[in-house]
Amino acid sequence: MRTAYGVETVRAAERDLMARLPEGALMRRAAAGLAAACADLLGRGDGRSRGRVYGSRVVLLVGSGDNGGDALYAGAGLARRGAGVTAVLLAPERAHAAGLAALRRAGGRTVGITDADADADADAVAHANRGADADTAAVAAVRRADLVVDGIVGIGGTGGLRPEAVPLAEAAERSGATVVAVDLPSGVEADTGEVRGTALRADLTVTFGTHKPGLLVDPAREYAGSVRLVGIGLELPAEPELEALQHADVARLLPVPGAESDKYRRGVVGIAAGSARYPGAAVLAVAGALRGGAGAVRYAGPATRDVIARFPETLVSDRGPKHAGRVQAWVAGPGAGDDAGPVTEVLAADVPVLIDADGLRLADASAVRARRAPTLMTPHAGEAAALLGVEREEVEAGRLAAARELAGRYGATVLLKGSTTLVADPGDGTAVRVNPTGTSWLATAGSGDVLSGLAGSLLAAGLSPLDAGSAAAYLHGLAGRYAADGAPAGAHDVAAAIPEAWRDVMRG
Repeated sequence: MRTAYGVETVRAAERDLMARLPEGALMRRAAAGLAAACADLLGRGDGRSRGRVYGSRVVLLVGSGDNGGDALYAGAGLARRGAGVTAVLLAPERAHAAGLAALRRAGGRTVGITDADADADADAVAHANRGADADTAAVAAVRRADLVVDGIVGIGGTGGLRPEAVPLAEAAERSGATVVAVDLPSGVEADTGEVRGTALRADLTVTFGTHKPGLLVDPAREYAGSVRLVGIGLELPAEPELEALQHADVARLLPVPGAESDKYRRGVVGIAAGSARYPGAAVLAVAGALRGGAGAVRYAGPATRDVIARFPETLVSDRGPKHAGRVQAWVAGPGAGDDAGPVTEVLAADVPVLIDADGLRLADASAVRARRAPTLMTPHAGEAAALLGVEREEVEAGRLAAARELAGRYGATVLLKGSTTLVADPGDGTAVRVNPTGTSWLATAGSGDVLSGLAGSLLAAGLSPLDAGSAAAYLHGLAGRYAADGAPAGAHDVAAAIPEAWRDVMRG
């Protein structure tokens, strides 16, 4: 399991460790890991870097904080291996003194962000003479770099890049150089994953001690590239702020029938979904449920003919959820249209309930909050925005905050679907789960209906809403990858690929 901790927790752990170490030892540990990662990139060569450290051109973007110090020490190590290292000092008077001295001793050079480019060629001079500005030395160095190390802002930064850093970020993105972020890409927010202005997009982020939430949650995750965790000896609390399950974690959660199991002991999930207008939602939810580990699926709704035609093993009823028979969990809402009756009946049941799609709009908020049995809500960003009374863009920009707010407001576990799916329990102190699997091809009609059925089946098998939502999202994401395999796939393809994803997880 990958875990992430917030800024204050990380800083407290760093203070405790630094009190037991010689001065500067912790920064040198981090810098050694950063230098090794940069050397690996340069030595490997990927068409963007030279394929060797010696003779490569490395530019360090150095701010005033510890990230700048990490970059300077790492740059010194690369310079000793023969790289040509230039440090661009965004605040020369506040640059890390010891790191700067180490870089200069190793043969590195420094420039300020406003220094003229002594190496400007004739074309640039002619361009300047026509009334435009020639590149500064800093921008010119970035344009010529093989590798750019982003040490502008540390984990405590808020808002986007300051104006003076924006030309450097733009030059780095246009240069074709490989960009390595120190701990976190500059311009993204560590605790929330928000990006509130210009940020520097990295190919690799080398983070120290632990992941930060912003490295796992969009939109910040998009800026991090690949993430490499460097251990520096931090002692962190047992309960993180964010968790990302891996194969072994999910395998421990998935239900496996015993020798004496029958279909009822394995759990029965009820599906109250579909309508005359949206019968396919019922079929897809049932498809997900049949592959989710429960022993049987009961369908209660107006799409019985469609469901039976596709899945004859389904137990069907057209008399509504109250008369469908005993279940261990309900899924309500996919394709329900405007009929609130089935959703209301399901919310009154004393078993775990998953509410999705139209059910989120039809459900009475007070009835959700009054439930004693567990509830799992599965909105996408637009549905979450409607429930919170905000614009969709606000949810997409602050996904972590939105998931937590919804869970607290409704007293329910919330699975917020999207490019990074989050699962949040109500109340403080429980880590939010972030799903690491998936593919952009999952953005297709009906995909969420399959996920709802799958998660509902896991609820019926006895998993908690947090575990059911997390495991279902993980399997669903894997199934999406297998179904698409680099090409478009429909929701029915995703459902059909769930067994392959399940086997993959159980194999480890």
